[in-house]
Amino acid sequence: MSAKQNNDSGQDGLARNALLVLAVLALLYTCYFASSLLIPLVLAAMLALPLHPAVHFLRQYYVPRAVSGVILLAAIGVPFTLLGMQLAEPAERWLDRAPELTRKVNQQLESLTEALVSGPEEAAVPAEEEASALSRLFGWFSDAEEQEKASTEAANQEISRQLGLRGLQAMLDIIAEMPVFLAQFFAVLILVLFMLVYGPGIYYAGIESMPQIRNKDEARALVIDTQRELSRYIFTVSVINLGLGLATSLALWLLNFEDPLFWGTLVALLNFAPYVGPLIAAIAISLAGFDQYGLGWAALVPTAVYFAINTLESQLVTPVALGRTVAINPLFTMIWLMLWGWLWGAAGVLIAVPLLVCIKLILSRLHLLEPWLKVIEAR
Repeated sequence: MSAKQNNDSGQDGLARNALLVLAVLALLYTCYFASSLLIPLVLAAMLALPLHPAVHFLRQYYVPRAVSGVILLAAIGVPFTLLGMQLAEPAERWLDRAPELTRKVNQQLESLTEALVSGPEEAAVPAEEEASALSRLFGWFSDAEEQEKASTEAANQEISRQLGLRGLQAMLDIIAEMPVFLAQFFAVLILVLFMLVYGPGIYYAGIESMPQIRNKDEARALVIDTQRELSRYIFTVSVINLGLGLATSLALWLLNFEDPLFWGTLVALLNFAPYVGPLIAAIAISLAGFDQYGLGWAALVPTAVYFAINTLESQLVTPVALGRTVAINPLFTMIWLMLWGWLWGAAGVLIAVPLLVCIKLILSRLHLLEPWLKVIEAR
């Protein structure tokens, strides 16, 4: 009888695990195919939750939620709008130069490779060089050399044409996606405003009306603590990234780097995506350095300076400022970023870490899945 009970319990455990796997797959499927609907909702929630403490603070001074929500959105949106207007011209200029820059770097790498390959051969066989010079003097093999030169030029022109077409295609893709982006942007703004105005009523009404929630005070405290901790996290990360962008801009300006404010802003925005963002920023600064200084060691100096500033920020400033809030295993963070990047693209990469922090806060407050929390925090 005991063996039969153990067998039944084992089968029940397998059934629960199978249902859990199916539920996770169904969730991923829904997130992937409903991305156009879910991305604005999740972005709006990630923006609205940290702003709730500020709305509650203004509410104590009899400021209506709608007014405080509009004030907060304006306080956040106006500086970004002015900065975007200021950086629109350099961003467009670098976007137009991207195909030419890629072609130039490709040509310089080919020239360096040819020099490295042909250098030892030329030093070893000077007699062949003299014979080749004599043959050119008398016109021998001139047609073959001209054909080889013409084929090389044609190949370079084809590469330039292909890169130009790819750059044009990228610009056309951006233009085609712009209406969707603007629609989602305004949808996010409207959702944030409605969540700030009507969200608290829905939270607390749901807590009071659901019989499954037995400890009402603890549930309300959970909502308030999550809002406060997420607000602290996003505010702290934003300040750190702002400092990183300013320090990078100042360092690039001292190096006479072109458009240092644009690159500092790009660095600050990309740093919201750990590991992936700094890598993209380093590659972009390296390409711009090759364009400005040529293919040499001097082109890597701006990248090295940025890497030093970013290392100081990621290894010292951020851990000290955030403490246990960002105590997340780097491997788990990379897998999480890859998952959400696959699901939702660039928006998923930006949402991933704040979403993970929010989930971690909720699980730690509710004392749920504690073994998994230990795995997430493992070092």
